[in-house]
Amino acid sequence: MSRTVEEQTEASAPVQAAYSYCEAVTGQQARNFAYGIRLLPTEKRQAMSALYAFSRRVDDIGDGALAPDAKRERLESTRALLDRIRQGAVDEDDTDPVAVALTDASRRFPIPLGGLDELIDGVLMDVRGESYETWDDLKTYCRCVAGAIGRLSLGVFGTQPGAHSAERAAEYADTLGLALQLTNILRDVREDAGNGRTYLPADDLAKFGCGDGFESDVPPAGADFTGLVHFEVRRARALFAEGYRLLPMLDRRSGACVAAMAGIYRRLLDRIERDPEAVLRGRVSLPGREKAYVAVRGLSGLDTRHIARRTVRRRV
Repeated sequence: MSRTVEEQTEASAPVQAAYSYCEAVTGQQARNFAYGIRLLPTEKRQAMSALYAFSRRVDDIGDGALAPDAKRERLESTRALLDRIRQGAVDEDDTDPVAVALTDASRRFPIPLGGLDELIDGVLMDVRGESYETWDDLKTYCRCVAGAIGRLSLGVFGTQPGAHSAERAAEYADTLGLALQLTNILRDVREDAGNGRTYLPADDLAKFGCGDGFESDVPPAGADFTGLVHFEVRRARALFAEGYRLLPMLDRRSGACVAAMAGIYRRLLDRIERDPEAVLRGRVSLPGREKAYVAVRGLSGLDTRHIARRTVRRRV
């Protein structure tokens, strides 16, 4: 699915400079993501940085201070740029390094760039201030802003020749994206409330008496906030378990990258489960040494081997 390094030509100096810019953006603004992609060979790491830098641009428009109409205009301009990238109409001496890098990456790897259209659609949902009544409603949003990123990343990673059930790889990548996004939503519940956003499904909030929102560092009076968090944690764990079936389909370093990124979020989920109210007091995060351990574990292939053994047992 991905081309071999031998088939790829060395990038020109302007393209290398564009990739360096994207890698700098990634390192500065996406530390969890950066821990994972540093495990990749150069060509894949650069392509993933280009994807991140473009995605970050879209997210920053949605999270910025512009009026909704101005945000919509900027997002549609970004979509027009994506069309130029898709058509190969961005020259290597273009003044936009992200466009230059992503154009080169899409030539080197079979990246389904339509996933970035989905990301733009998801951010437009944020601009409209949409809320979600049910989990099925929220899944639609999560597939746009996170599942699509999983499928885009799979275009860079590729699957190993002869991998069992490789036709389901995109499905598993999508599901893993949902797991990461739901973990993000739990981690950022207080921050999002401060920005006037509620992502958790309204019927879940009502079930646990949390319909009044999260404007304080303590749960709403009479609410079963712990019950709500544990309910969503179980949902996220089920998504991780399904999405992890992608790992044995990937080569060693791509699998290590995915295992590292997913492993960081699974450990965040563990922390949130142990102390649900921590997400109301501030942002829950992992120390650098713990992220490094997760990266080493991913590179060792422990998670991949565990999933592979479990998959074989299911088939027997």
